[in-house]
Amino acid sequence: MACSSSTSLPLHICHGNKLTMIINRSHAVLHSIAISFLIYYRAFFLFHQPTPIIIPWLLLFTSELLLSFIWFLGRAYIWRPVYRTVFPERLPNDDKLPAIDVFICTTGPDKEPTIGVMNTLLSAMALDYPPDKLHVYLSDDGGYAITLHAMRESWSFARWWLPFCRRFGIKTRCPEAYFSRTENHDSDSKNSDNFMVEREKIKEQYVLFKERVRRAGEESKFKDKGVYTASDHPSCIEIRKLVRIDSCGCNLLHLNVMLTQWGLPKWFIDHLKL
Repeated sequence: MACSSSTSLPLHICHGNKLTMIINRSHAVLHSIAISFLIYYRAFFLFHQPTPIIIPWLLLFTSELLLSFIWFLGRAYIWRPVYRTVFPERLPNDDKLPAIDVFICTTGPDKEPTIGVMNTLLSAMALDYPPDKLHVYLSDDGGYAITLHAMRESWSFARWWLPFCRRFGIKTRCPEAYFSRTENHDSDSKNSDNFMVEREKIKEQYVLFKERVRRAGEESKFKDKGVYTASDHPSCIEIRKLVRIDSCGCNLLHLNVMLTQWGLPKWFIDHLKL
């Protein structure tokens, strides 16, 4: 993060893309004229059709009005396209930045692979932000045991992954995306022997982490089968705090991660169905 900044300078500047704006507005005007003629045609001939044809003609007219309205709503975000020039060097000092909360929602390993959810969790934990002001929440509506177990495994792997990212300035903070690339351009020290040794060590830890999560997922399919459903399971909240102090006594990591698993009791769901 930047160490100093001027509060009078903006963090970004907004620019309008005039060429794209002219093209989009011209297309919207021409399309609106065509839709107006179509609506006039439908409305004029609606009352001049024989009685048996009025109902299908009215249904067709209604559908066209609905689609035209949806198209009209979609013009808002392309009416004035913009792009922004950002100035990250103008960010205030870390002690002046606000605290942020990152919410990650999942519903179950059958719909969202657990390892993918954990990569999202690790990416959020490794954000380039003051660790003491970053709080990550993982909400599992399905209440699966594998999510809780995988979160604990992610927490263990984060003790390797987060210091590695901060030490070498890794920009791709998702482990799966980082290690799946054939070439890495994230770090200035990518050619150093120390970096390559650390990278191979972290990669081995990540492979072991994925294998533990995969094995736990296979075991949970049989262990939890028929025990709970997505709407009938006990609620669970687990908070974990990671604090890492370097040799100089500086606080390198101070991160809070919370896992919440909410569920409604089965008798309440049955009562709602009545």
